[in-house]
Amino acid sequence: MSNVVPHRVGAVATLLVLSLTGCVVAPARPYSMPRSAPEAVVPPPREVVFYPRSGQSEGLQDRDRYECHQWAVRQSGFDPSLPHAVGSPSVRVVPAGGPGHDTAALAVTGALVGAAVARPHRGAEGALVGATIGAVAGAMSDTARAEQAQRMEQAYAAQEQRQQAMLEQQADAYRRAISACLEARGYTVR
Repeated sequence: MSNVVPHRVGAVATLLVLSLTGCVVAPARPYSMPRSAPEAVVPPPREVVFYPRSGQSEGLQDRDRYECHQWAVRQSGFDPSLPHAVGSPSVRVVPAGGPGHDTAALAVTGALVGAAVARPHRGAEGALVGATIGAVAGAMSDTARAEQAQRMEQAYAAQEQRQQAMLEQQADAYRRAISACLEARGYTVR
């Protein structure tokens, strides 16, 4: 009878370990960030409409527009004729290993350690206690990873908003500069 009990305990522990290992997934790179390529963001219309006040010819209007454009670009650091790359606002940060990774991995580790340190003929109980403790610790780790991923997503969103605001400021500075230049050359700007 004494030979039957160790085999049952061993079989139960083996069954528990094998069932939990099916939950483990291969680790991914930490905090992989699926992100699409930066896309060109077109700021709100910044077209400057102007009318000659002093009967300037079409050729002079074109030249004045070009020269004022060049001057406004130098003054503002913004060129509306170029695409302005701003990253995709929908960045998703995924913790390494995916949801439940640490829970499963630590449950298996806990079961193995629990079975190994348990008293003789109590391997199954040790494995169960170890698996439970490991699963709780793993769940806490998974939660911490998910919260960190969420904080990273929020940081990316805030960065995108700052970049968009800076682009808007530059575009406004460009419009003010080209308007001032054209008005100084005798045009009405709207």
